[in-house]
Amino acid sequence: MRLTTFTDYSLRVLMHLGVHAGRVATIHEIAVAHGVSENHLMKVVQELARRGYVETTRGKGGGLRLARAPEAINLGDVVRKTEDDNAFVECFDGMVNACRIAPACRLTGVLRSALDAFFATLDGYTLADLLVPKARLAQLMIPRSPPAAGGASRRPASRR
Repeated sequence: MRLTTFTDYSLRVLMHLGVHAGRVATIHEIAVAHGVSENHLMKVVQELARRGYVETTRGKGGGLRLARAPEAINLGDVVRKTEDDNAFVECFDGMVNACRIAPACRLTGVLRSALDAFFATLDGYTLADLLVPKARLAQLMIPRSPPAAGGASRRPASRR
């Protein structure tokens, strides 16, 4: 399983805001600090705000900050809400399942169990757990150089 770039960026934005709690950050600042595209981050931030993880303020002095305490942001919840499709394999989605062996196949159950274990692990952690060591993370999140045109991502931050 591989998380989408959208989910990866969502987690990075939340971590950035958690490390820099107490002040407003900008999309530009986060993009530069992480070497990613501002355009992709705009979409990510809009979704995080819509989901109630981030508060945004427009205008001079505006930016974004966490809308909840890091301890109140569950990683499993974030990943479930930012991943486009948790149908790991075709047979997970009864609407499109055309697999001929599905009625007798045990692979579906094995993969469902693995996916459940993946989310169970994430459910055991909050954003606060990712913010340690905070000082070292803050040092690594210092903006360095602007991201390349089109972003430094290997694949687009696709979303629905």
